[in-house]
Amino acid sequence: MTGTKLELSSCALVVHDVDEALHFYRDVLGFAARDNVGPEGMRRVSVGPPSQPDMRILLEAPGTDPCVPPADRQAIEQLVATGLLSRLVFTTDDCDATFHRIEAAGVEVMQEPINQPDGARDCAFLDPSGNILRFTQPTHAAPVPEGTGPARCE
Repeated sequence: MTGTKLELSSCALVVHDVDEALHFYRDVLGFAARDNVGPEGMRRVSVGPPSQPDMRILLEAPGTDPCVPPADRQAIEQLVATGLLSRLVFTTDDCDATFHRIEAAGVEVMQEPINQPDGARDCAFLDPSGNILRFTQPTHAAPVPEGTGPARCE
């Protein structure tokens, strides 16, 4: 969709353990815990960057949504078991500072900061469930407000 700017308002992120994921996103990344959401019997926690109060990343355990058919539930559980989950991409105003802050917390590094062919600088980590978190610093971009900027799920 050339020329169309899309921004994330919410996405669901499958995690092994909701409490462990909440600790990571809140205490390591500095995200705000928004609320517990979901139908009865399903635990989801909503988090997001403090600079984007309308954005919600729903952390949920696999197979807990009663509306998911059994075959889909099994496929999700297989993805969780093999570590092939989601990828979140965040815009940051300082890739190197972001990298050092997160690495210092003992988070598993997937990619140290590098310059991409398009001029952006990025780095990547794995959250406790194996989801990929990529932080990218665009070149010649206007400064991003404090914290992380727009995010998207892939």
